Amino acid sequence: MIRVLIADDEPLMRAGIKAILGTADDIELVAEAGDGREALQIVRERRVDVAVLDIRMPRMDGLACAKELQTVAPSVRVVMLTTFGEDENIVRALSDGAAGFLLKDSAPEELLRAVRAVNNGEAYLSPMVTSRVVGMVATSGQPKRQEAQKAVEGLTDREVEVLALLGQGMSNADVGAKLHMSEATVKTYVSRLLAKLGLTNRVQAALLARDAGLAT
Repeated sequence: MIRVLIADDEPLMRAGIKAILGTADDIELVAEAGDGREALQIVRERRVDVAVLDIRMPRMDGLACAKELQTVAPSVRVVMLTTFGEDENIVRALSDGAAGFLLKDSAPEELLRAVRAVNNGEAYLSPMVTSRVVGMVATSGQPKRQEAQKAVEGLTDREVEVLALLGQGMSNADVGAKLHMSEATVKTYVSRLLAKLGLTNRVQAALLARDAGLAT
């Protein structure tokens, strides 16, 4: 079972998310929180696999909570949920460790796909968010590209190939099929890449690949 925490300051929204999660046999809602601080306290006390966080909450918002989770409970995967589509929120959420990002008007099945994907160590961005991210990366400046290219200099040829495919949004299964590797081997490469590059999740790796010009 995938153990999920939801944090949203609106009880009606929490009820809706709870109802969607309740339709899945492989997902268990273990706790609800009204803000980021309460969510952090919960993950200190019980095991949580995936945290679904609203970006805008009182006391501590989802962005600050996601960043704090990297220290308090780095094994917890984060799906960010918001009604807002501001580019700066997307960038900050991904930089602060979120592995999934959904708009609240996404279809219910997208939430289930996102929870399952991030629990499996993969990334999930709604189509609208993906297009925004690609657009932002495409307009990144030369200094950022040079910094990214320097970061990948120490990778092996195979690691560069894997990183490039992550930058194209491929899943572990897709990468394995493309490079004729087992999915387990791909997972090993992804873990090694994250460690080498000092990154938290594959979304950050994908962004780095795009910045470095690998994901063409």
